Amino acid sequence: MTKILSVVGARPNFMKIAPIMRALDAYGSDVQQTLVHTGQHFDEKMSDVFFRELELPKPDEHLGVSGGSHAVQTARIMLEFEPVILKHRPDWLVVVGDVNSTVACSLVASKIGVPIAHVEAGLRSRDNTMPEEINRKVTDAISDLLLTPSPDGDANLIAEGVPADRIHCVGNVMIDSLIRALPKIEQSEILSTLGLTAGDFVLATLHRPSNVDDPRMLGELIAALNEVAATLPVVFPVHPRTRSRLQTEGIELADGIRMVDPLGYFDFMGLMRSAKVVMTDSGGVQEETTYLGVTCLTVRPNTERPITISEGTNRLVQPGKDTLLAAWNEVQADPPKRNCPKLWDGKAAERIAARLMRA
Repeated sequence: MTKILSVVGARPNFMKIAPIMRALDAYGSDVQQTLVHTGQHFDEKMSDVFFRELELPKPDEHLGVSGGSHAVQTARIMLEFEPVILKHRPDWLVVVGDVNSTVACSLVASKIGVPIAHVEAGLRSRDNTMPEEINRKVTDAISDLLLTPSPDGDANLIAEGVPADRIHCVGNVMIDSLIRALPKIEQSEILSTLGLTAGDFVLATLHRPSNVDDPRMLGELIAALNEVAATLPVVFPVHPRTRSRLQTEGIELADGIRMVDPLGYFDFMGLMRSAKVVMTDSGGVQEETTYLGVTCLTVRPNTERPITISEGTNRLVQPGKDTLLAAWNEVQADPPKRNCPKLWDGKAAERIAARLMRA
């Protein structure tokens, strides 16, 4: 029997772990699975609803760690996770993405000799001011099995000296969740609830510290959204940190912006698939819009997912009012064309499970 312990902590992790656990279930009694939730995202809107909609099992262990600075959160997760991994003694620790939970649990496993499989390995923005970039690089450096979503991930790891036999391009597991959920996404009533017409609104998300913690930049981006909202309605699911900054700085939103609480997976994806354009600073949204063929403006100076630009519908926009409005005008005239990357086919989790069970 192969014992596999998987870790989730924050919202982006849930869509990646769910299909992997289902794929491993197909191996029956040959595998024993344990799911650990660190608690990094802990409230109903950021965690519980995703467990229900993605049909994730109830966590076997919940560490209850949330809040605090990056250092405090990472340290607390490490302290709480060590007795858990010693209790279960898995053959593999499976971590996904680039959040603090990913690197914290990987550091613990590495120091006690538990092999680590990193899903979504090899992504690089080459911007060390992003906490996620540090998390990605550290996790990849100590992982035993590096499971990449696209060939650029392989190239990045090889350039960093990772042996080729540790690298396996498996495709994008987040697209597995999207494909499986499409029937329920299509049944979402979020458009009628918000009084929207498909193809006639903009979806916006902002949460990165570089965009929302700088009052000047946040003011510029909201000013751009206010101008867009004079033409088309803008739906703005507001991350808790962004809502707090808007209130603290007294930044006003135009009447055409619909500010709503964070949404569940089905409703959020229902908005995304029907939006004319998505404006975001998220990582995963770049991939989901590429699969769905929806134009995406990523308001960041760089991206760790360049394949969404070279093959998908994503455009990188230097943060700022004028640059965002210029990009908005350009994509009205010439929307990016969709070309879904290879292996983004809904079967990445099956390839991951097969590799873990073969090891």
